[in-house]
Amino acid sequence: PYYVDLNQNLFLQASLHSSDRNLVVFVDTCVASPDPRNFRTLTYELIRSGCVKNPTYLSYYSPYSNVARFAFNAFSIVNQYPSVYLQCELVVCRYKDYSSRCYQGCVSRFKRNAGS
Repeated sequence: PYYVDLNQNLFLQASLHSSDRNLVVFVDTCVASPDPRNFRTLTYELIRSGCVKNPTYLSYYSPYSNVARFAFNAFSIVNQYPSVYLQCELVVCRYKDYSSRCYQGCVSRFKRNAGS
C-alpha cells in the first residue's frame, strides 16, 4: 500500500521490460475504486480511452519510449474510503507506427442513434 493525504500529488511510472527497443507504452485508461474486485460500479475515472477525465491528471515526458509517466492529485474518494485501488490499462505499440493506438491520443467513441 501507498499512503497519501487528500490533495497530495501521486507520481506513477509504468515500464515495459522487453529486449525489443522499438516499442512504445501508452496509458489508455486508469480508474480508481474502493473495491479491488469491482472497477465498474463505484469508480472514479482519471483517464479513459486516452481522454483525460480528471483535471489534475498530467502526463509527463519520458526520455524512454518504453516508459510512461503520469501523475494525479489524491481526490475526495480518498477521504471517503480507507483504501482506494487503481487499475490502469496500457497499450504497447511499435515505435513511430503513427496509425497505432499509441499515437491516436484521446479517442471519443460516439453512440449511434438507434432511430427508426
